[in-house]
Amino acid sequence: MLKVRHLTLAVFVLTAPVQAGEVTVVKAEVKCQEERCSAKVTLKHEDTGWKHYANHWRVLTLEGEELGRRVLAHPHVDEQPFTRGLYTLKIPADTEYVLIEGHDSQHEYGGNRLKVKVER
Repeated sequence: MLKVRHLTLAVFVLTAPVQAGEVTVVKAEVKCQEERCSAKVTLKHEDTGWKHYANHWRVLTLEGEELGRRVLAHPHVDEQPFTRGLYTLKIPADTEYVLIEGHDSQHEYGGNRLKVKVER
């Protein structure tokens, strides 16, 4: 009877689903020519499929105003970390730094925010 309990526990542990955590912004760069700006952002997230994946990232002012958002149209289960760009940003000329924040379909915002110098 004792052996059966250990076996059952071992099977449960080995088949338990893996839970993905929050999105990590690994690195980012923001470049501007006059008021036309772009961002390249690398995210890491343990996407498990359509029910839990990194579904967008956004660029914010230091005060929290959203300047732009890059929607991620599908999970990146086999592509980690991954980099995507946003080429339609308008960042005021006096903005020296921005924040980059990732979002996932279960935890929403909650991972790290990365402070990035705007290159002009």
